Amino acid sequence: MDEIVKREDALFGHISRLIDEAHKHVKTTVNTTMVYTYYGVGKYIVEDEQQGYERAAYGKKVLKALSEKLCLKYGEGWSYSNLRQIRQFFLAYANLTDSVCQIQFDLSWSHYLILMRIENHDERNFYEIEAKQQNWSVRELNRQVGSCLYERLALSRNKGEVIRLAKEGQTVEKPSDIIKNPITLEFLGLKPDSVYSESKLENAIISKMQQFLLELGKGFLFEARQKRFTFEEQHFFVDLVFYNRLLQCYVLIDLLKIDKLTHQDLGQMQMYVNYYDRYVKQDFEKPTIGILLCKEKNDALVELTLPEDANIYASAYQLYLPNKALLQAKVKEWIEEFEENEELKKLENNE
Repeated sequence: MDEIVKREDALFGHISRLIDEAHKHVKTTVNTTMVYTYYGVGKYIVEDEQQGYERAAYGKKVLKALSEKLCLKYGEGWSYSNLRQIRQFFLAYANLTDSVCQIQFDLSWSHYLILMRIENHDERNFYEIEAKQQNWSVRELNRQVGSCLYERLALSRNKGEVIRLAKEGQTVEKPSDIIKNPITLEFLGLKPDSVYSESKLENAIISKMQQFLLELGKGFLFEARQKRFTFEEQHFFVDLVFYNRLLQCYVLIDLLKIDKLTHQDLGQMQMYVNYYDRYVKQDFEKPTIGILLCKEKNDALVELTLPEDANIYASAYQLYLPNKALLQAKVKEWIEEFEENEELKKLENNE
C-alpha cells in the first residue's frame, strides 16, 4: 500500500512540475508578445503619425481619440496614460534598431516600465543585462536602480571597466569586481541616526539575508555567522562567512558598526584571511577575500597598513538609499580626472 502511495505521489510530482513549467512558458510568451506589440504600437504612433520625430504639440487630442477607439474594441489596457508610456518606450529604444525583428526584448513589460525611465543609455543597458542574467524580479530591479548600483560599481572601477559595465553588465573575474562603494543597507530598517550595536546590525542582516545577497552581487553563497576557529588555544570569530562560486573563494566580512576603520581592524582581518588560506581553503580554490564594512572607510590607511597584494578591502555602508544625482556627479568627475591623468602620462612619455 505504501509503495502505491509513493508511486502516486511521484507521478503527481512529475506532472505538477510539467504543468508549472508550461504555465511559466505561457506567461513568458504572453509577456514577450505584449512587449513587442507595445513597441510596434509606439513605432506607429511616433513614426507614422509624427513623421518619425518627437513633437510636443502632438499628444493629448490624438492620443485620447486613439485611446477611446482602442479601449472600445480591446478594453481598458489602452488608456491614454498607457499609450503615453508605450510611446515613451519606443522613443527609449528606437535608436537601437530600425526593425522590430532586429531588437530582442527578454523582460516583462513591468521591467521595461522601469528601464525606459533611465535616460543614460549605458546605465539602462547595464540594468537590462543584469536583470536578464540574474533573473531579477520587478521589485529587485526597482531596488537596484533605486540604490544606484551602476554608479556604485562604476566608482569602484577604472574607465575601461566602466565602459565594460554598459556592454556586458557586472563581470566577476577578480576580487575587486565584487566591491561596491558604498554598500547600501536601507532594507535593514535601521535608522541612520539611531544607536545600534554590531550584534544588532548582524542580526538585521541575517534576518534579511536574501536582500543582503542581492546587494552583495553575483555568485555569493552564505555559509556561517560568528564562525569560530581556534589558534594557539585562543578562539576567534568571523562575523559573516560567504563563498563566491564565480571566484571560487571564501569571502569573510567583518562588521564595524559606527566606528572608524583602524589599523587594528585591518590586522585582525589579515589574520582571519591568513587562517582561511592556510587551514580551510582547498588547493583548487582561490585566495580568501576579506571585506570590512564600516561607516567611514580610509583608503590611505588601508594602503599604508596592508601589503600591495593583500586581498582585503574596506567598504563603507549606509542605511539609506544614496543620492543619485550626487553619485552621477562623482562618476563624471572621476572619469574626467582619469582622462586628465592619462593625458599627462602620454605627455610625460613623449618627453
